[in-house]
Order: sequence, then C-alpha cells, then structure tokens
Amino acid sequence: MNIKITGTGSYIPANIEKNENFHSHEFLNSDGSTINAPNEVIVKKFKAITGIEERRYAKSHLNTSDLATFAAEKAIEKAKINREDLDYIIVAHNYGDVRSGSIQSDTVPSIASRVKHLLRIKNPKCVGYDLLFGCPGWVEGVIQANAFIKSGIAKKCLVIGAETLSRILDPHDRDSMIYSDGAGAVIIEATDDEGGIITHDSATFALDEAHFIFFGQTNNQNSVDNRRYIKMYGRKIYEFALTNVPLAMKSCLDKSGVSISDVKKILIHQANEKMDEAIVKRFYELYNMQMPENIMPMSIGKLGNSSVATVPTLYDLILNGELDNQEINKGDVVIFASVGAGMNINAIIYKQ
Repeated sequence: MNIKITGTGSYIPANIEKNENFHSHEFLNSDGSTINAPNEVIVKKFKAITGIEERRYAKSHLNTSDLATFAAEKAIEKAKINREDLDYIIVAHNYGDVRSGSIQSDTVPSIASRVKHLLRIKNPKCVGYDLLFGCPGWVEGVIQANAFIKSGIAKKCLVIGAETLSRILDPHDRDSMIYSDGAGAVIIEATDDEGGIITHDSATFALDEAHFIFFGQTNNQNSVDNRRYIKMYGRKIYEFALTNVPLAMKSCLDKSGVSISDVKKILIHQANEKMDEAIVKRFYELYNMQMPENIMPMSIGKLGNSSVATVPTLYDLILNGELDNQEINKGDVVIFASVGAGMNINAIIYKQ
C-alpha cells in the first residue's frame, strides 16, 4: 500500500493588487517614524527583494472557508471520489474567517466544519478539524493524513490550505505588500499505484523563535485603531530559515534513501523569492552541489505569499500545466518544504 495525492485543486482570487497600488500608502517604521524614501522607491526595493509584482485578494463577500471549499471541490472532482467516503477534512489556516471590514476572526464553528457544510457532506463519520501551524500548515496536514491512513484510521483524506491575509494587513507596514489570499487542496488516499509519500520531517523552534511572527498594533501610533495585524521580524526569520530549513530538508531526504540527484522539483513555501533561492542553494551546498536550474518553481511573483495555500496552489498549477517551463511527471521525486510562524519547519519527500 502506498499513500498518494490523487486529486488537486486551487482557488486563485480574481482581484489583482499590483505594486503600483501601494504608491499612495503612508508607510511608517515600526516605531511610527517616517520612512525617508518616496513610496516608489520603497515599492521598487520590495520587488527586488521579494520578487512580488502583484498579489491576489479575495472579493469582499468571500471568506477563508469559501476559498477552501472552491479548492476542495476541484480536488474531489480530480480524484473522482465520492465525497461521502472522506474520513477526514483537515483545513490548515491561521486566522479563520475574517469578514471584510471586521476586526475579529471567526473560528467557531471550525473552518473545517464550515467547509464540510458547504460541500454538503452528510456522513457524520467524516471528521473535520482545523490545523494552526503557521505557513507550514498544509504540509503538516498532509503528514497527519498520511499517519491516519498508514495506521488504518482512515482511507481518504481532504487536506486544504486556505487564507485571506488581506483582511489582517496593516496599511502602514511595508511588509503588508507580501501577503495575499488563496486556497489549495488535495485528496490523499491509499493506493496500489507506485510512489507516494516516502518520508517526512517536522520541527518546532520556540525557545527563542516563538514570536518572530506575531500579532501587533499598527505602525501608525497616532491612530485610534485598536485592532491587531500580522507582524514579523524579517531579518530574524531570514537568518533562521537560511540556517534551519536546508538542514531539515537534508535530514528528510537522507532518511528517504533517495539520491539528491534524483530530486526533480522542490516546492517550497512561497515566502520571499530571495530567501527561497538562498535556502535551496544552501540545501544543495550541503551535498557539495550547485543548485540546478529550474529546480524551484515560483508563483510568488504573481500570487504573493498566501501562507498555507502557497505550496498546494503551486503544485496544482504545475500539474495543470499553468506554470511556464515547469512540469512534474509520473515517477518524479518532489520535495515539499515550508517554514513559518511557530517557528515551524517541515518537509516531505514525495514520488509522483
């Protein structure tokens, strides 16, 4: 018995937010002081570092649970399964349903229960739960689904990563340009087909790193706005990721018995183009190798960083031939890897 992804789906919101749209923002430093540069320069530097030209925001009437459901419908259709046969619905997210214009996150009932409701699944034995694991949430959901199936607890699982980060952005923070909305989903099931999940690895670094990504107040200290927004210590995250993610990927690959030369693609969380490139280069350096061309597909330039949705969306786009010069064929070895709030790291070695 092998455990494989048998169907994929994604939802990319229709609203495009281009970099030029931030030229009118009032960006401030974290202490509220003025940034000594025009917005055009700030945005240009941002693009050079992150690779982001535009990102997608959900329409105001749609929430995280809606986006998750749209992606799930496509995955179910691709897998050609009866949705009533699903044993688990695992939804990775971080902020729940934040309705447009609201200052409060809504997580009761769970996003997974809402997705099950929207999918109109009647079977009470189909268990839905939410997974909060930072940006690596979807990868961790796949790892959990694999464990359920391997142990005999489940046969078919739906794993979704969905987020509407546009609802929790501080308009006075330059980092707000990184984030976006989206959803990706997969069906995972036992199969006699060759391949599937070979090995996986996860870790949580929380002694000194727990609060590298956090909720904080707006940079505009003259504001009466009491809501809290997503914040991060970018330099600390960069140094942490560059040190620890390549080691986690190597540990996972070494356990698999797969040669580094057999890896065809590395699908890494679309966090920051420069950071991702540095991580993958460092990973290959651990094997005294140079990073191969075209090994690391990127979607961040057009889609931004949609947290838990980036990896499954990227995977779905490639399988559907929607990413230029990128393909994954049967038998190819792929590494899924992610890093994010927690600070959490995980990786999966997967044979298509």
